[in-house]
Amino acid sequence: MWLLIHHDADPAASSPPSGHVQSPLPPGPTPKDPSPPVPGQPNLPRRPGASDPPLPEIPGTGVLRQGDSGHGVYELQVRLQQLPDIYAGGAIDGRYDAEVRAAVTRFQKRYGVRGDESGVYGAETRFALMLRTK
Repeated sequence: MWLLIHHDADPAASSPPSGHVQSPLPPGPTPKDPSPPVPGQPNLPRRPGASDPPLPEIPGTGVLRQGDSGHGVYELQVRLQQLPDIYAGGAIDGRYDAEVRAAVTRFQKRYGVRGDESGVYGAETRFALMLRTK
């Protein structure tokens, strides 16, 4: 193993000219905290208020119900078919029809999902289904 070290013969060649002072970088803007911390409470992000712009919707996280169609319904159908006796042999066509609604209702009843309307694929049903499928 070889180690090559380069050493300048004249140390002054690599140092700044005498009398030259390196100036520090100019200070940048300091971030402003929209809400100062309250003594005795943890510094947590604040909740969005009415004056805040709406948060963008994450694809695939909306509520789905009979009459809806699209990729989200397609993914729902694929997941429902992974569970025995929930949507066996059901169409995977991206349309939320009466058969899909009945399958979602069966899933909600069998797994004790509460918080979403019967037959509606909302946040609670989505969470429970994602835990049980790939």
